[in-house]
Amino acid sequence: MNIQDQFGEGGEAIVDYKDGEFTILKPGGFVRCAVTGVKIPLRALRYWSVDRQEAYVDAGAALKGMGLKE
Repeated sequence: MNIQDQFGEGGEAIVDYKDGEFTILKPGGFVRCAVTGVKIPLRALRYWSVDRQEAYVDAGAALKGMGLKE
């Protein structure tokens, strides 16, 4: 299985965010940052909130999304 088989390609994925991992509910190539709206390729996804079920493009966006930074 290659990375495209695992994550799909093209469209937006639906993901269930968990502690230290995530489960792909609907295959796709990316998710959107909840703060910036930027497309995040699933292979590059590193920041998310389990409680809010949101993805973030980087640490700054994660802090802003969680209300810890303006």
